[in-house]
Amino acid sequence: MSSKRALTDRESALPALAEAFREHGFEGATLATLSKATGLGKGSLYNFFPGGKEEMMEAVLENIDGWFVDVIFSPLEHAVDPAAAITAMFDDVTAYFRSGRRVCIVGSLGLNSAGEAFSVRVKEYFARWISALAHCLEVGGAPPALALDLAEEAVSGIQGAIVLARALGDDTSFQRVVRRLQSTLLDAIGHCG
Repeated sequence: MSSKRALTDRESALPALAEAFREHGFEGATLATLSKATGLGKGSLYNFFPGGKEEMMEAVLENIDGWFVDVIFSPLEHAVDPAAAITAMFDDVTAYFRSGRRVCIVGSLGLNSAGEAFSVRVKEYFARWISALAHCLEVGGAPPALALDLAEEAVSGIQGAIVLARALGDDTSFQRVVRRLQSTLLDAIGHCG
């Protein structure tokens, strides 16, 4: 029995496409690479994604966005217990990025020329994350200007920690940075609340 299961629709191909884009970047992920990652022939890939590689990336980003909306953004935007929402955000983000081993596709798109094609989506992703976190901090009693500053610092710190951990080959650096960021946010609502 093959260890790869047959992919029968667009949705089932997304995790393999996401990993291929994470590993190779948008430009580096050739159709041959994407075909190998999914186990689908190029014809099947084009059948599921007639717009080619751009449509594949759009679908991956939509899937990532859906996860972040459900698991990260909405809980922060509707937080009744800001400390619990912030703690859950850090726990979920840590699990999602596997302690820094998984590159953030959205972040990497923002750094290279391929990102221009997806710039609106990248901007919306980061803007919503910062806004949702700032709102949660305000609910916890932080003044709006401080909440925004802390939210920007936390989101940029998480992204930087992902890059740093991968570059150093040291997952514990990710954990240390994330713990410090979480502590800073919880202290801010603890002292303001």
